[in-house]
Amino acid sequence: MPVKIRLQRHGKKGKPFFWVVAADVRVKRDGKFLEKLGIYNPTTNPATVELDVDKTVTWLRDGAQPTDTARRILSYKGAMLKKHLLAGVDKGALTEEQAHEKMEAWLKEKEDKVFAKGQEVSQSASDAKQKALDAEKEKNAKREADAKALEEEAAAAVKAEETAKAEEAAKAEEPAAEESAEEEKEA
Repeated sequence: MPVKIRLQRHGKKGKPFFWVVAADVRVKRDGKFLEKLGIYNPTTNPATVELDVDKTVTWLRDGAQPTDTARRILSYKGAMLKKHLLAGVDKGALTEEQAHEKMEAWLKEKEDKVFAKGQEVSQSASDAKQKALDAEKEKNAKREADAKALEEEAAAAVKAEETAKAEEAAKAEEPAAEESAEEEKEA
């Protein structure tokens, strides 16, 4: 019975969540499987991958073939490297201790990369948030300046209107004053 290590889709529409499983090749994608090896969630940043490396290596050494996507996930978690190192131990090229040390060094390096990626993502998110906050502050300052300018224009318009009315009233009084002065001269 040929066995594949492949992904089995779960989750909602638009929110995929996968199980990494060992399954017979003749079974449907989401059908019966032989063993669940781990999970893969591509919706998080960085993607969440949990894998039982020892079970996976056992299946790989027994002849299970991973699909292309599953192979990338297995490589990401170090299952392919561990299989390679164990093959070297079987051939006598390495000792168990050397293989274990190489695996530990690789895992440490990989963990540092993932941690750095997580820090980068959180930093970029905080930078974007700060940039949006600065842009909002700038917009608010511009709005306040525009409102102040409108208030000043309105006050200037009211003042101009008042002075125009005062001048009209003064002009209206001048002819009346001239007429009364002429009446006094005649009398």
